[in-house]
Amino acid sequence: MSKNNDETTNENKDSTVPSLAADWRQLVQRLLKAEMSKRGTKYQDLSDRLSNIGIHQSADNLRNKINKGIMGADLLLQIMYVLNMRKIERDDIIEIFSDLGSPLE
Repeated sequence: MSKNNDETTNENKDSTVPSLAADWRQLVQRLLKAEMSKRGTKYQDLSDRLSNIGIHQSADNLRNKINKGIMGADLLLQIMYVLNMRKIERDDIIEIFSDLGSPLE
């Protein structure tokens, strides 16, 4: 893979584009916590729902992953599925980054 196509490099020095992985992790955390809150879903409920589709994650493990904002794409999609999330709105992403002090636009 050429250096120009490597998405993991951080060569973009434009201060308007968030470059810290922590910002993206906080985005994941805020999105999932907001969706859980909207639905009145606790971590044990989430664990039970995931178990119903064959995904075994303890409530404590889910709490840790969501609080850190670090999880695999597969688990993120599985959580979205069991929470009946329809989509992640681009405008929501922009708003969260703005709230974090790292505006995307």
